[in-house]
Amino acid sequence: MSHRTLEQLSSPAEPGSIADSPLSEVLQQPLLLGVFLPLQNGAWSQSTYPRGTGWSFEYNRALVRRADELGFELGFGLSGWLPKGGHGGEQRYRENHLDPFIAAVGLAASARRMILAGTVHVLYRWHPLMLAKQLVTADHVAAGRFGVNIVTGSSPDGARMFGIERAEHDARYQQADEFVRLMKDLWQGDDALTYEGRYPMREAYISPRPRFGRPILLSASSSAAGFDYGAAHSDVVFTSSPVGERFDAAIEVLPEHVASIKRRAAAHGRKVRVIINATVITGPTDAAAHAYYDDILRHADDASLASFDREHRASDSQAWVKHDARARAVGGHVHVVGSWDTVAGKLARLHEAGMDGVQLTFYDYMPELELFATHVIPRLEALGLRHPISPT
Repeated sequence: MSHRTLEQLSSPAEPGSIADSPLSEVLQQPLLLGVFLPLQNGAWSQSTYPRGTGWSFEYNRALVRRADELGFELGFGLSGWLPKGGHGGEQRYRENHLDPFIAAVGLAASARRMILAGTVHVLYRWHPLMLAKQLVTADHVAAGRFGVNIVTGSSPDGARMFGIERAEHDARYQQADEFVRLMKDLWQGDDALTYEGRYPMREAYISPRPRFGRPILLSASSSAAGFDYGAAHSDVVFTSSPVGERFDAAIEVLPEHVASIKRRAAAHGRKVRVIINATVITGPTDAAAHAYYDDILRHADDASLASFDREHRASDSQAWVKHDARARAVGGHVHVVGSWDTVAGKLARLHEAGMDGVQLTFYDYMPELELFATHVIPRLEALGLRHPISPT
């Protein structure tokens, strides 16, 4: 019988449990390395200090190709809906912003190993049948190296762009849970689906099946409801520091923070990997790295920082509650600053705290990616946090 209730929906195998899946292969690394793609102007840093980072597809394609060659496992970008002028300031911060879902599909062809993930606001007038079909297509385009970062939208202005009002915080995650359960049933494909609920369907069916059970699922969470959602559905949970960007403060609370996320998943009989956005500012010495950090801060784009702060206060996101508003000039959920030895040591401490990976941002992406690969990755290998990769 095709008619099913929410409790009767089925689920396909998880890609991390399939031995030859791209996800199971990258999970062999003790510390996953990801790169947060600069798909928007200004990337993650609201500073006018000179740099060459670009938002164009061509820039991101070159970045993905190089990160893939260097052994990075994951790449994705954020999704945002901002008014004309973006967050304003001298750089009109994030006014230009490529869609991360479409960009990730296009970028997947430029990588051999990396998993590319597209972020989608699933409550902004999407339907599970349509998105499930598109994600299967992306999964085949990327030969199983595609994932989707499910977000629910914390900004009231973003929701209004779509002619809707933002639902209450926990209710949004209940909607996302229903949405993803329906996609999982469609990916399993045991029978056509008729469903009466928030997303009604009549004899809905999609084919072909995903390459490895289902597309890889990610979520970005900082709340109990978000972590409950991630525990039930996500392969990778992206979290922030609950006490701000300062490394010394963050490292004290992250062990229990990460453990609590993993306990929630264990209660569902699942295992999730937890990653964090670490902005790396590094150089040959601690003094050189901190001098660079200070230069970035001195050129803070104050008008865009004020706009970002206003939007965050209007949202119900819990990701930036304890972060210093001015430190957004550098960006990132935790700042990892210091010499190559210091940065490697701090990343090791994040791993000891339970982090399975880091989703890195840089101020000037291309040259700093090269510095990281040349000087930090060998140190991570020496610490047993990275297995050397064979040349592509």
